[in-house]
Amino acid sequence: MAEREPNLITSSLSREVSRDGVTVRVEIYRLEDSPGWSLEVVNDKGTSMVWDEQFETDDGADAAFLETVAADGMIVFLDSATVIPSRR
Repeated sequence: MAEREPNLITSSLSREVSRDGVTVRVEIYRLEDSPGWSLEVVNDKGTSMVWDEQFETDDGADAAFLETVAADGMIVFLDSATVIPSRR
């Protein structure tokens, strides 16, 4: 018998965010058998930016999104943006 695939758990913090004329979909999720949360931001053209690291909590993932917006603005999620690495 084949082993079933784990379910995807989506955080209630996943949402659409509009700011400075840019709208993105913030997706925060994890596999049911994994403790780490993933962060993905999808722009209006369907291009996604996925963080390499996983977060201990969905709040931590959301904080990383908000920190990126505060440091670099929503423009970093546009296809035409010049991506500048965020300060750590």
